[in-house]
Amino acid sequence: MKKIILISIIALSLLFVENTVAQTVQQIAFVNSNELLEAIPDKVTATNTINDLNKKYKDELQVMQNDYNKKYSDFISYQNSMADNVRLRRMQELYELERQINNFMKVAQDDILNQEQILIAPLRKKVKDAIYQVGIEQGFVCIYDLANPAIAFVTPDATNATDLVKQKLGVR
Repeated sequence: MKKIILISIIALSLLFVENTVAQTVQQIAFVNSNELLEAIPDKVTATNTINDLNKKYKDELQVMQNDYNKKYSDFISYQNSMADNVRLRRMQELYELERQINNFMKVAQDDILNQEQILIAPLRKKVKDAIYQVGIEQGFVCIYDLANPAIAFVTPDATNATDLVKQKLGVR
């Protein structure tokens, strides 16, 4: 009789441990934030806006480069027959065009990055907020992000063990 009770207690203990482990595993989840971001309909609109802006800058840059190439080609062709003052003025003009092209490329790149920030940042926040809400609603301990190797959500009730680890390391 004592053996049956002992076996029953051990079986129940194992069942409890197995159930606890299963619940812990179920409380950890993962997401792919890039996939979530791409699924938002506003992402297509934002991407199209950025692509249109990029195309406009590329078209304008092509006009500037064509102008530079034509002037450079003319300079090379006629430089030997030019007066020294004219040759120097044309060289300065080419240098100024190169500088304008480089400045234009920098301004265009900065503007595109700025537009990406303005248009995409709110969508990233929307994804982050949704992950947080799902974490709270579903009772997850944490949610890992596969697109960005990090933890996307940690329950507010989680214990911060930093001080305990510092104590173990003997540091403050």
